[in-house]
Amino acid sequence: MNLAPLLLVLLTGAGQSAPGTVVPFASPESMVRLERSRHKVDFFALANQFEGQQNAAMCGPATAVIVLNALRAGNRAIAKPKDASLIPRELAANFPKGVDPLFARYTQATFFDDKFTAVKSQAVLFGAPGKDGKRDPGMQLRQLHEVLLRHHLDSRIRIVGEETDEMALKSEIVANLGSVGDYVVVNYLRSALGQKGGGHISPLGAYDESTDSFLVLDVNPNDGKTWTWVPAALLFAAMRTRDLVENRGFLLVREGVLR
Repeated sequence: MNLAPLLLVLLTGAGQSAPGTVVPFASPESMVRLERSRHKVDFFALANQFEGQQNAAMCGPATAVIVLNALRAGNRAIAKPKDASLIPRELAANFPKGVDPLFARYTQATFFDDKFTAVKSQAVLFGAPGKDGKRDPGMQLRQLHEVLLRHHLDSRIRIVGEETDEMALKSEIVANLGSVGDYVVVNYLRSALGQKGGGHISPLGAYDESTDSFLVLDVNPNDGKTWTWVPAALLFAAMRTRDLVENRGFLLVREGVLR
């Protein structure tokens, strides 16, 4: 049964969220937006591979792992890591002989490999001072971009500055969400959305033209946070904020040239 027409009627008037506000994913209005969206191809692949960040510093690695698995989980031609930390050795020994209990897929633990450490040390990610004595916890957008390039992905960075052509960038994002095999990763300031916290990274899942809003698949499901529909103007305002060395923005990511 198609519930969208009924929900649209119920959401007309007082029940509908005011323009410019964020809408939680687990709401009737969200269901309507997702069903009528014409730019939601990415949602299904990302939702199938989705996982929450394991701790407060891991929004960047968690997002990268979701995207890497969405791109490569079904591609046996690409070697993927096996996370031995997922099953204690004494338990793994109980599996029948010849049966490997581990799946070949990216995890937040295996993300800390030589590709990651070439860009940033794990200690600095968790708040330790860098070689210059400064602290840079979490990941800046450009740092995540550099790690994805080292995974041989085609990552294109877009910094949202004061003079940025917002309409052109929005068109890029919308086109990406409507095409198969590429994804959008956003870096934004939570407080600009009225949320608790600072800079954050998550993938986008869909765009609803009727409300001009994007579905942010928030990788932090804690402290009342949730996947959220965010008005495009508000999301760009949250990206047009200063990080440590430059403004925030987004990445357009797809499979690159394998080497």
